[in-house]
Amino acid sequence: MTQVRVGMAVLLDRLEAHYGPQQPSFPVDPYEFLVWWHCGYPQSDARCEKGWEKLTREVGIDPDTLLRTPPARLASALKAGGMVPELRAQRLKEIARLIQNEFGGDLCSALTGPLAQVRRTLKRFPGIADPGADRILLFAGIAPVAAIPSNCVHVPARIRHGGESKNYSTDYRRAQHAIEEEISEKLDARARAYLLLKRHGQQTCKRTKPKCDVCPVASHCAFLAAG
Repeated sequence: MTQVRVGMAVLLDRLEAHYGPQQPSFPVDPYEFLVWWHCGYPQSDARCEKGWEKLTREVGIDPDTLLRTPPARLASALKAGGMVPELRAQRLKEIARLIQNEFGGDLCSALTGPLAQVRRTLKRFPGIADPGADRILLFAGIAPVAAIPSNCVHVPARIRHGGESKNYSTDYRRAQHAIEEEISEKLDARARAYLLLKRHGQQTCKRTKPKCDVCPVASHCAFLAAG
């Protein structure tokens, strides 16, 4: 197939025409997202949602509650979300302890000031590296950063460059650069890009066995053209 290179804005329009407008399937509040992220493992929206639903129904998620709750009870609730519930229970207690001891029970009050400082604060929490920090910054409305779904970095790498490199960080930065260069620096525009790339990577452009035959951007994909 011959590839016709188009801009990122056109690609996103094609994806939205195919999948429809997208909404976050995860909490956008920074603290709630930190808890939700550890409600499932291996992390997926479905597993995290199962653990989150049982945790919120049977235990609660505020920091005081998480600190008071015995680890075995937390693990029992988190088991609905998949593997290593005991470790995930420990992570939730680490999060709650940090919120209470370092931020006076209010994480949002600490997420102000220079962006680099806010990013460092977020990365103090277990399981949060640059992609997770970027997602929180964007969807909490803190900054219109070019966040890329951590498990869908292969999508822009395939479309633009024909495939992934051997370095995840390189692919992540290249994807960010494409968004920064071509998508308006506005919260809604950057969030739209994130959600559409995420949906495409999960449903069609899967990491293994991608469904290239039904891809809505197949004619613009360097990966398919090279195949």
